[in-house]
Amino acid sequence: MGVTDILSRKSGVIVGEDIYNLFKHCQKHNFAIPAVNVTSSSTIIACLEAAKAAKSPIILQISQGGGAFFAGKSINNANQEASVAGAIAAAHFIRAVAPIYGVPVVLHTLDATKPLLQDPRRTSLLVTYDRSIRGRCHIQHRHNSEISQASAPMKQWLEMEIGITGESVDNNSLYTQPPDILNVHNELSKISQYFSIAAAFGNVQVFTCALSHDLSNLVKLKFFWLETWQRPSPPRAALQTPRKPVFFVFHGGSGSEVEEFKTAISYGVVKVNVDTDTQYAYLEGIRDYMLGKKDYVLAQVGNPEGQDKPNKKYYDPRVWVRECEKTMTKRVLRALEDFNAEGQL
Repeated sequence: MGVTDILSRKSGVIVGEDIYNLFKHCQKHNFAIPAVNVTSSSTIIACLEAAKAAKSPIILQISQGGGAFFAGKSINNANQEASVAGAIAAAHFIRAVAPIYGVPVVLHTLDATKPLLQDPRRTSLLVTYDRSIRGRCHIQHRHNSEISQASAPMKQWLEMEIGITGESVDNNSLYTQPPDILNVHNELSKISQYFSIAAAFGNVQVFTCALSHDLSNLVKLKFFWLETWQRPSPPRAALQTPRKPVFFVFHGGSGSEVEEFKTAISYGVVKVNVDTDTQYAYLEGIRDYMLGKKDYVLAQVGNPEGQDKPNKKYYDPRVWVRECEKTMTKRVLRALEDFNAEGQL
């Protein structure tokens, strides 16, 4: 049985119960879905192309900065106008084109800190996304409940971040404690089943930290924490919960080995954030193209083949932007393979 067998909507943006069923299917069949930060129609297409080729679902995320970029960097974003408009525009674009790629797509917002969640325009963003608000670690439990209560009627997903995950920091408190997981899980379960938890098990941004620290001493991924968190106290049997009651999210995975991802997935991780690696992959396309075609892009006319030879076919944005899409698609395909998501449709 594949993903499309358990979804009411087989392709395009899925919502509500379909997302819950998708994540349960991930746990049952031991795979996770990469969640890629997208900032433009081009990066969106690269991800959709990879998902289509791999016959896999995909998660597309828009951050505050990504939304502002989608709307245009010339817009003053002091009141979040560009972020909101850009995120909504990106969601509409994805909804329009995703069905023709024939894969299920989950839309996701990113870095929804408390001040941003209190913005009155949040409602329009949520209705457009039909997916999630991600709560940061410093948001109090009471506020989490308020967010969940607002989202539950629409069956929108809440991703709760507890601890330091995916940040470029050197801190001794990199591990979420079991009581915190239990408290959040119990509190949100009273309101809705549509939530996941991004807990800290040493998963900081590896490459950024490595610039100024000894990597081996800084980052220690402790996957046994994930197994511990899936065994809450009191015992699971008393709670009558399933074998993997928590949907876990893996932040800050750049630089992790494939076996480390597979271990995390075996303990209930259903979503792995991917950003740093795909950003670099996108760069590789234009970098290699421009270096290889240097003598053909220095002027509109004139190249090694003749001073009167036109260069339009080399500097046309459709050419070199496409090269970026190709290299990013290749990297997303690798993530889909690494997370066992390939061929899951």
